[in-house]
Amino acid sequence: MFVVVGATGNVGFATSLALRKAGVPVRAVVRDSAKAAPLRELGCDIALVDLNDADAVAKSFADATAVQIIIPVAPREKDPAAALRHSIDSLVKALQQTPPKRVLAISDYGAHVADDIGMPTVFQGFEQRLGQLDAPKLILRSAEHMHNWARVIPVALESGFLPTFQDQLDMELPTIAASDLGLIAAKLLLRHTDENFKIVHAEGPRRYSANDVAAALTELSGRAIIARSVPRSHWKQTFEKSMAPSLADLLIKANDAKNRGGLVDVEPGSAEVFHGETVLIDALRPLLPTS
Repeated sequence: MFVVVGATGNVGFATSLALRKAGVPVRAVVRDSAKAAPLRELGCDIALVDLNDADAVAKSFADATAVQIIIPVAPREKDPAAALRHSIDSLVKALQQTPPKRVLAISDYGAHVADDIGMPTVFQGFEQRLGQLDAPKLILRSAEHMHNWARVIPVALESGFLPTFQDQLDMELPTIAASDLGLIAAKLLLRHTDENFKIVHAEGPRRYSANDVAAALTELSGRAIIARSVPRSHWKQTFEKSMAPSLADLLIKANDAKNRGGLVDVEPGSAEVFHGETVLIDALRPLLPTS
């Protein structure tokens, strides 16, 4: 039995689909039954669980060969950063109560950095907590997801300017399609390994800059779109238009680290980096209006 936490998300669904295609049983742990229908159609067993209820989560791990953990970000929470850390605490307690034979945890590029760089630092704490578990653990650090550009595509299509927090518009950064990350995770879950703690990384077939994103949107939309950096003094106001201050703070620190270069990246000395096949323009294509 392969248990996938957060199976209704882009990554979790891709993992579940790949595992079902491989012919193995999947238990999809979901919070919203209304979103479970596609997983049922795949033949997944559905476990409707509040991720903040460690006892209920532990029960969903019963008889698991392997568990994939994705920590959800809940931007609508009053304090999303606190909610994120609470989810980590609950999931780790559940794993301690009902330890599976193997754990695969989705983490973040930059989680190795000692300084506080926002979101990657939260995942650093997650990795440290997982390190205390008595079970083989595989940490899959993910580059930023290509679909995160969806938040600013409407602005770009309307104005002709793509807002970005990159201060160097030609700086190429690691990124990956969520579907590719889920497929890589599934392949790793199907591996038989007894390594106690291993870290690997996943990104797309190549790295992209904000200028590359603008060029892809220009090709897809037929309208000239130019990347434009959001001034650093406007970041806080811009982020807090759509999210709580605690989440904005995590993202501001992470973007500062990206602009410093080499921090939100593969950990130096890491031997294994997996590459997805989806190129940027194909990941952005379904994010544009069809009319």
